[in-house]
Amino acid sequence: MSDNQSSSLKSYIDSATGTVQSTLGSLTGNTGDQAKGDVTKDKAVAEKDASHTIGKIGPYAVSSSGGISSDDPRRTQGSYNQTMGSAKEAVGGLFGAEGLKKEGQQQNAQGKGTEAEGQLSDYGHGLKDRIGGTVGGMAAGITGDREKQQEHQLKHDDAKTKQRSAEQDIQKQADA
Repeated sequence: MSDNQSSSLKSYIDSATGTVQSTLGSLTGNTGDQAKGDVTKDKAVAEKDASHTIGKIGPYAVSSSGGISSDDPRRTQGSYNQTMGSAKEAVGGLFGAEGLKKEGQQQNAQGKGTEAEGQLSDYGHGLKDRIGGTVGGMAAGITGDREKQQEHQLKHDDAKTKQRSAEQDIQKQADA
């Protein structure tokens, strides 16, 4: 967990601030304000990108904020069943074994459903825990409990990683 964390909300606020500053600079002819606004907007884009960046190794994900999560086992099992189903389907088609081909199609479809269940579970749990971490951190901040605040920030970061990992996989499948 770092002290200079990426934040989607902060990026949206910075983008709006930069847009207003740039527009006012343009309307008043103040190129300095316009340039500052453009810099703020560019910074907001970079912040948003960093907020959504994760790295995956197998079923594990790590985010730019230091959050770590592991995929719901259904995601891995579903992916495995899709791979095995596709292989059976291909072998069945190659050798004219309609039974094997149909079995592969069924296993592939079942794998897609299982993986989607795992993705939705990770997305939902990530969102819920992310909100819980944020609210808990705010409460701990009000009471001045730094240790609890850091604990809740870690919960938020891990949950954000879980949510972003599921979003990334869902988007990949939508793009395919």
